[in-house]
Amino acid sequence: QVQLVESGGGLVQPGDSLRLSCAASGFSIPYYVIGWFRQAPGKEREGISCFSSSDGSTYYIDAVKGRFTISRDNAKNTVYLQMNSLKPEDTGVYYCAALEGYGCYVSASEYDDWGQGTQVTVSS
Repeated sequence: QVQLVESGGGLVQPGDSLRLSCAASGFSIPYYVIGWFRQAPGKEREGISCFSSSDGSTYYIDAVKGRFTISRDNAKNTVYLQMNSLKPEDTGVYYCAALEGYGCYVSASEYDDWGQGTQVTVSS
């Protein structure tokens, strides 16, 4: 059974950093596409980054490019999202999602399995 568990969220001030973790079980992450999404209050879920299973390439939306870094630790079967220089507009519930196969996608409709989310609040 595929399971994803996010952790690492919290309340931080603008300019601070957080590292989110997405611990996977029931499958091996090297064979899956992993995406990170976020949902702000009153807004639709937004794809922000993905990690390709085929070549390890990554993708970021412009809003987080240069500030966020996605990485994975195959030994721990965990994917991370390092978030630096956080801004109030980064506030939301952050989710990871998995899709068996190849590629790198930031469209929520592509993904089959989701974690429960972790709250990130950036406020002074």
